[in-house]
Amino acid sequence: MGLALAAAVATGAIGQPDPGALGAWRTVCIAIVVQALPFLLLGTVISGAINAFVPARVFARALPKRPALAVPVASAAGVVLPGCECASVPVAGSLIRRGVAPAAAFAFLLSAPAVNPIVLASTAVAFPGAPEMVAARLLASLATSVVMGWLWIRLGREEWLRLPAHRTGHTPGHGRWEEFRLGFQHDFLHAGGFLVVGAMAAATFNVAVPRSVLDTFAGSPWLSVLFLAALAIVLAVCSEADAFVAASLTGFSPTARLAFMVVGPMVDVKLIALQSGTFGRAFAVRFSAATTVVAVASSALVGWWML
Repeated sequence: MGLALAAAVATGAIGQPDPGALGAWRTVCIAIVVQALPFLLLGTVISGAINAFVPARVFARALPKRPALAVPVASAAGVVLPGCECASVPVAGSLIRRGVAPAAAFAFLLSAPAVNPIVLASTAVAFPGAPEMVAARLLASLATSVVMGWLWIRLGREEWLRLPAHRTGHTPGHGRWEEFRLGFQHDFLHAGGFLVVGAMAAATFNVAVPRSVLDTFAGSPWLSVLFLAALAIVLAVCSEADAFVAASLTGFSPTARLAFMVVGPMVDVKLIALQSGTFGRAFAVRFSAATTVVAVASSALVGWWML
């Protein structure tokens, strides 16, 4: 499904309004939801399992006690844990509820969908003979997640962060499997509703903006970076498929396409909606805006150096 959506974007089939716009909107919306749903399901299963079965002391032992050191460790964990942005939000929420420092949980939230093995492998396939693009994506994404974790330590406020009421850990008198079921049900239904809202917003952009708009910005090195970063936010392509979309945008510079792949897994409309539902709107607005700035800056610097 991700490749089908990528192909549609690349050919402009879903970028030009026409009499069948409603059908195209419905197709894109369903494609995004179906593409993301398995990963959201995986994330909520992991979230429920962490909540019901994993003692809080496990996380205290796995991460350094100092948040500033826990951030890069949590960011590096994303390299070995497959997942996408839809899965990372409920997992990050569960980690915070289990006592993990928010800065470390947010670093993992950003890195896991951007640098996991599946994403790096798909990038290598989409850009054959260009290992520097894979390395640039890995480096820029890790840098963004670590910087954002450190920024939260420095500038974050507890009042911005609102976790939904939710039981954590084992409660006497309740079976662990029952706690897992209740936690999974709560997180899946809660996050799933916001996923649908985000998918509807992305589909609206896809059918409303003509393909010709893409060509307008391709000629400017700086505008192309900003435009593809913005495009990644509204297209909301799953991180396992976004490299194929980026590779198809041949009129843009390698740095601009790198920005598309770095920003997309960390900030897109469905992810903002999921963060709003999990952590609160005040958090989502501030965190998404800051992440966009840091991701674009990291992409520009790494692209200038490596590409």
